[in-house]
Amino acid sequence: MRRLTDAHMAKRSSDHDMDINYQPIGVIRSPFQDTTGMPIQPTGADGIRGTVEVFEAFAGGLKDLEGFSHVILLYHFHRAKAPRLTVTPFLDSTPRGVFSTRAPCRPNPIGLSIVKLVRIDRNIVHVENLDILDRTPLLDIKPDVPEFDQRTAVRVGWLEQAKQRVKSTRADDRFR
Repeated sequence: MRRLTDAHMAKRSSDHDMDINYQPIGVIRSPFQDTTGMPIQPTGADGIRGTVEVFEAFAGGLKDLEGFSHVILLYHFHRAKAPRLTVTPFLDSTPRGVFSTRAPCRPNPIGLSIVKLVRIDRNIVHVENLDILDRTPLLDIKPDVPEFDQRTAVRVGWLEQAKQRVKSTRADDRFR
């Protein structure tokens, strides 16, 4: 299994002569203090509630969001291990390329979850079906509009045989 080193990461950045920096716009609060035992996707987190605290400097961006039933949370996997290009995902025992999985130990450790929007109180967004670790840094919020992203003929690759287990599968310590 190949690991990306600091030298690989530095070379990758200089090859493209760009520096990308993000700052958190908030923090996600959930009942999950540890990754072990967490749902691995929002579909397995049915009814689990949490909040998203949007920092005051960004609270104005929440205007008009309450009209949507679901939101997309983009966040930083702040407790992910070093990046790996090959991982063994929760729903499989075969090593897979990290880009064919949703594993957290990615070259850019960015997570995505679509959650139900319950309500907004000032800068606090109350959500449901949350599969995110407590105190996770929030990078962005976007409205979920199924008509924008819905596909009719889809393939799900190696997950075809495993996708029915996503609701019941819980995380173990493989990515800690």
